[in-house]
Amino acid sequence: MIDQQIAIPTRDGHTSTFITHPERGGPFPVIIFYMDAPAIREELRDMARRLGTSGYYVMLPNLYYRSGVNELGPLPADPNSPERKRMFQLMASINIPMIMEDTKALLAYAEGQAAANARIVGALGYCMSGRYAINAATHFPDRVKAAASIYGTHLATEEADSPHLAADKTKAELYFACAATDIYAPPEVIEKVKQSMKGTGNEVETYPGTHHGFAFPKRPVYDRDAAERHWERLLALYRRNLV
Repeated sequence: MIDQQIAIPTRDGHTSTFITHPERGGPFPVIIFYMDAPAIREELRDMARRLGTSGYYVMLPNLYYRSGVNELGPLPADPNSPERKRMFQLMASINIPMIMEDTKALLAYAEGQAAANARIVGALGYCMSGRYAINAATHFPDRVKAAASIYGTHLATEEADSPHLAADKTKAELYFACAATDIYAPPEVIEKVKQSMKGTGNEVETYPGTHHGFAFPKRPVYDRDAAERHWERLLALYRRNLV
């Protein structure tokens, strides 16, 4: 595997982006892996590598670069801690239009790389970035062939770019993995997404007995069986569509 850390120019500066892909056999379909709220860390890099070993050019961009932040480091469990409050401030400092501009820059960079096939793209987002992954499919419908939201937040809003409205705006296959217990995506929100996806060929799956964050190995709520199931679903999604 080849790992790189590249400063990719965007409209608002440069986003430091971790890139990983196989050493041989390219060009590889691109997967844009949008970070969750705790920002870039080795846990996410390892997940990107796992995707990459299946034959993809994986890009993990820092979404907090506008605030001059890359890694936040360990976060206390206390939601009222200064570190947690800062994380929520950073999360609120970005939005879908900003991240779609960043996505445009990431794809432009990938177009110039011999190892990348930037015409065939997958998107993946956890937590705050589930909405970004789904919106990548609607904003770049000629490129993004599959998008996955893993315990995503803000899935059913009153805005035109709400993820639950995405099916009519893209031909990409969409997958929503949801935790059974999640204050950020309660059952009524998940049900709204399910109803809007009914009959579209897209899937909304709730993982029994899980909590928000279940796929991250370093989290107390990590659920190994559910995490491995989510990898199975992701890799099958990309195998079907990134060809």
